[in-house]
Amino acid sequence: MFHSLSLRLRVFLFFVLMGLGSVVITTGALYYGYGRAQADDPASGYILAAVMSSFGLIALMIGVWLLFDENVAKPIERLAATMRTRAHAGVDLELDTHQARYLGDLAPAAKAVSHQLTKTTLDTAEAVASETARLSMEKERLTALLTEIPVAMILVSPSHQIVLYDAQAAEALSQIHHPRLNASIFDYFDESGLLEAHTDLLQSGIDVPFTAKGIHGNLEFDARLKPLGHAPGYMILIDDAHAMASPDAARPLIYDFDLMDHDVEHVLEDTPVSKLNFVVFDTETTGLLPHKDEIVQIGAVRVVNGKIVPREQINQLVNPGMPIPPASTKVHKVSDEMVADAPDIHQAAEKFHAFSNHAVIVAHNAPFDMAFLRRHGKTSGLAWDHPIIDTVLLSAVLFGASETHTLDALCDRLGVTIPEELRHTALGDAQATAEVLCLMIPMLQSRGFNTFGDVIQQTRKHGRLLEDLN
Repeated sequence: MFHSLSLRLRVFLFFVLMGLGSVVITTGALYYGYGRAQADDPASGYILAAVMSSFGLIALMIGVWLLFDENVAKPIERLAATMRTRAHAGVDLELDTHQARYLGDLAPAAKAVSHQLTKTTLDTAEAVASETARLSMEKERLTALLTEIPVAMILVSPSHQIVLYDAQAAEALSQIHHPRLNASIFDYFDESGLLEAHTDLLQSGIDVPFTAKGIHGNLEFDARLKPLGHAPGYMILIDDAHAMASPDAARPLIYDFDLMDHDVEHVLEDTPVSKLNFVVFDTETTGLLPHKDEIVQIGAVRVVNGKIVPREQINQLVNPGMPIPPASTKVHKVSDEMVADAPDIHQAAEKFHAFSNHAVIVAHNAPFDMAFLRRHGKTSGLAWDHPIIDTVLLSAVLFGASETHTLDALCDRLGVTIPEELRHTALGDAQATAEVLCLMIPMLQSRGFNTFGDVIQQTRKHGRLLEDLN
């Protein structure tokens, strides 16, 4: 019967409970104090009554608050989070009307709105899918056409950030660093020589041959800078790249043309969170003690423009220099035999450090993973001073601190599936965390947390969660 009451009536009953409870407690305290009052000191009875009524009223307020929090406040918070997830992350989650059973007609009304939103979204999705299929065909034609060109291609924005590269260019770049969208081209090639050729390109408007010198070792490539007509930016063509890969090999394109318009001069705190470069990573270790255990695997993926970049990932086994306990192997499936010929933590960390250059590092419970890297950074000379975002804290910002914030719980909440064979592997958990991050970015923006500074300010309010986890 209580379930059929309106929300307004339920709130009214909370106040009635507080009023009646206050009367009963105060009356009872006065009666008890009167009975205990001494003839020569009647004030003692009133003092006793005041003390008893004070404690009683405080207990009543706490009890009513707990009832209100559990039956009204928390369900409203969960309802709002679920609707925001559906609206901004595109996750088709069913509203839990049982949890919101004391909210009157609010939950059914929210469910009706959500179903209508889903119907509208499906209609839109059909149109988008049709257009996406057309663009996919065009991309396949473009890829097939470019396959016939025996050079490696890198498209660079006016601010010298990588916008596109093909598989042969990726092979050339990987000899210096892991290829990365939106990375500075000067992370790979000597800046002075490239800028000199770029100046000639701007003045002549025609192809400019030059020697692309790698920033490490003695790597050199015969290359050309090619203008893009009236379009901004330029293209680097590496003429001898065909020697590095079979001309018949598949040449998938990695690109994001929206990066052409990126302004790289933003102060980090003022940079829109959707425009940040993220490296999302996870580690598997010999144990849970960062001061004595070691990393056995590093997995990482890159997120650019709010999307996971295909093929830009690290899946690196690490030789910990110590036996891996059988209990740990049972969890992450990494054995002593698997890491016997793997690089040590200094080599693996250096590779990951370069992969994370000019990016915001993201992890689920980041202090744990970063503690291992920073301990070895002191001896290897790597400064782990990257800005960091923790998805545990993002979960608390979006769903409330009282919710469960494990990676599994967050994936369930956002409809992200971790294949069982990838769970508790570094790359699998990094991929899942990256998918979660991509869904949470528009949700953060819908709350008005648009810049990196806004997000960090909100996550600091929940820092105690990480202290409790670690």
